[in-house]
Amino acid sequence: MTAAIALDLGTTSIKAGLLSHDGTLGGIVAQPAPAIVAHDGRYESDALEYAETADAVLAECMAGTGQLPPLGLCSQRSSFLLWERANGQPVTPLISWQDDRGAASCADLRADEPVIRALTGLPLTPYYLAPKLRMLLRENPAWREKLVSGEWLLGTLDTFLIWRWSGGKRHQTDASMAARTLLLDVHRGQWSPALCALFDIPPSILPQVTPSVGLALPLRNGLRLQASVGDQSAALLAAISEGQPEALVNLGTGGFVVCFLPQGRSVPTGYLQTLVWQDAARQTHRAVEGTLNSIAAALADYPVAACRVEDLAQDDIFCLAEPSGLGAPYFRSDLGLTFSAPTAHLPPQHIAALLLEGILFRVVRILEDFQHEFGLERVYLSGGLSNLPALQQGLARCLPFVCLPAQKETSLEGAARLVAGIARPAHGQGNRIDGGPPSPALMKKYGRWKAWLDGLLLV
Repeated sequence: MTAAIALDLGTTSIKAGLLSHDGTLGGIVAQPAPAIVAHDGRYESDALEYAETADAVLAECMAGTGQLPPLGLCSQRSSFLLWERANGQPVTPLISWQDDRGAASCADLRADEPVIRALTGLPLTPYYLAPKLRMLLRENPAWREKLVSGEWLLGTLDTFLIWRWSGGKRHQTDASMAARTLLLDVHRGQWSPALCALFDIPPSILPQVTPSVGLALPLRNGLRLQASVGDQSAALLAAISEGQPEALVNLGTGGFVVCFLPQGRSVPTGYLQTLVWQDAARQTHRAVEGTLNSIAAALADYPVAACRVEDLAQDDIFCLAEPSGLGAPYFRSDLGLTFSAPTAHLPPQHIAALLLEGILFRVVRILEDFQHEFGLERVYLSGGLSNLPALQQGLARCLPFVCLPAQKETSLEGAARLVAGIARPAHGQGNRIDGGPPSPALMKKYGRWKAWLDGLLLV
């Protein structure tokens, strides 16, 4: 018997899967997401093709069961579009979270960043919806009138699909997705008039904010949408337990290191506060997060899969591997893909090892902070890049309590568990990584890397 069906709206792939009543995820169907076209800082894809692919993936997965189980949805955060209410046709492409056209907004509003951070728990960066939408409305004044009149609609990817699936009856998003727009007051769980005024965005054009669970929304395909959350939230719910000394490291297109924020605890300086999900009683569950930006792009041209853990720490060249700027807790757009010495003469595999070191050391540095603040005892590793042997084993050699989740599709599993009400077992379903013997050379180089990074941050 199937307890739930889940759909994961990823940046590079769209997946669906079935959760049994014993908590096992299976029947997984996947298709590539439409290609993102990058040009002059713009990252766009075909929104209608994305929706049609999502429909096909969901239908194929449903065909694997004779039932109509409740649906859990998880979505890439911050990607958004505008569309026509009358016919559902997109009037913009799907604008990716990676898109940089909100940079001018961030420059204009830099003096207001303390207010923005206090209300949202997030930094002022172009990744989020509000800075990009501010520029779009300024560059296209007629768009504002169409949105205010209701002729056009605005939403993140989840909002667009829910609107389509409900036959145009529901224009909504959940609190975890709304929290990544820079327009939600995360303390109240509502759109903030102050933030809307700062970004010059009419509050009336924003979708309704709902809890993450208990939606009970009938859809045209016969399913009932019960839960909807951001993909990171779903992965977190599948991998670690609230109230436990655990953290999740997810390495994919970007990277994040996150753990639940204990009740009454504040976020360490520089780190993000993440609204993970909001329950049916509208109680919010929060986490603390460190981020790595665009790491997959840094690795794309190098043979990283061929690197072994033994290839690390073979020299004294240090690296930052975040092309679009150093993420939390630093937020330095001027420190992107950086080496401490020239590398043009080095073979590609040597450069690959340096890039992997840069990612590994950033993760370990964040985990050190979390260990100091929250006393971590277990770290779970997920995401496509976590399968790289050098990263996986390197992390295990630096931290002896690193595990792989039993299920690789953590976002799917988390969304499905949220629907079915099946809690993740305490103390994990996972396998400790055998990284081999401790590596004094790796840890010594990590110490030197930290000193090098501290020097860069002073500039």
